[in-house]
Amino acid sequence: MTMRCSRRQAIASAAACAGVGLIADRPAGAPAQRPKAGAPFRYCFNTATIMGQKLPLDREVEIAAQAGYQAIEPWVRKIEEFASAGKSLDDLRKRIGDLGLVVPRAIGFADWINDDDNKRAAGLEQMKRDMERVARIGGLRIAAPPAGAYNVSGMDLLRVAERYRNLLELGRQMGVVPQLELWGGSKTLRRLGEVAFVLTEAAHPDACTVLDAFHIYRGGSDFAGLRHFNGRLMHVFHMNDYPAEPPREKITDQYRVFPGDGVAPTSAILRYLHEGGFQGFLSLELFNPRYFKQDPLEVARTGLEKMKSAVAKALG
Repeated sequence: MTMRCSRRQAIASAAACAGVGLIADRPAGAPAQRPKAGAPFRYCFNTATIMGQKLPLDREVEIAAQAGYQAIEPWVRKIEEFASAGKSLDDLRKRIGDLGLVVPRAIGFADWINDDDNKRAAGLEQMKRDMERVARIGGLRIAAPPAGAYNVSGMDLLRVAERYRNLLELGRQMGVVPQLELWGGSKTLRRLGEVAFVLTEAAHPDACTVLDAFHIYRGGSDFAGLRHFNGRLMHVFHMNDYPAEPPREKITDQYRVFPGDGVAPTSAILRYLHEGGFQGFLSLELFNPRYFKQDPLEVARTGLEKMKSAVAKALG
């Protein structure tokens, strides 16, 4: 498929790659948050880390604040459950802001990528609904993973780039930016090079990505590839670690551990991010059943301590 790009679009894309025109991560009416003087990154809590405790979303928000995080990364299905229970998303947005938190992104799985036109159209309608809910609580971005192409090999990445561009246009209408997401276990968008290709060929000023230490490892890319990403266009990086066993080809999400507790080259990862201009959120994302059996506030606090310790070790 041929993709046309006007001169204006090309200039806009170049500006995006230069890191200008970024969306600020802030609660409504609040000044933009940036890392404190001397602090290279900010810290976010992905609620997957305590999903096994089956807490309501408002309690997850409180835990993130009590543990000392600056942001929370909720799951769209929890936002939907919250609203379906008759609770106010507007009140939740206010509560998030009152606690000093922001919502840099949310996790969803709408199928925007599928080759089947009908399935893709249904996925885009789902994405609209998801974006609307995310916007209601003050969220700025939403995940755009390859959920509809997880088992599809040899997918035309130019088609993927065009679909991602269309998704970005939808995001502009809805006020929520879709972040292209790498999934290491997928047959599509499993490697850093694939993500870089789609971001580039989408040629859209809002194009951005969220990367994940576990997924980069699982997909087989070398972490040195992070040096070629503009950190200012990532906004969020998922922090975690993994053990030496099981082997890469067989490892699954449940083996994720706290940063520093595994064999990931965490110091190198953080240096690559820092050198690439990343000043966004390190978001703790774990799915470990052992942590699901522990006190959720203690898990959140331990995760923040581990991330800060890893940053201090890497950057001094």
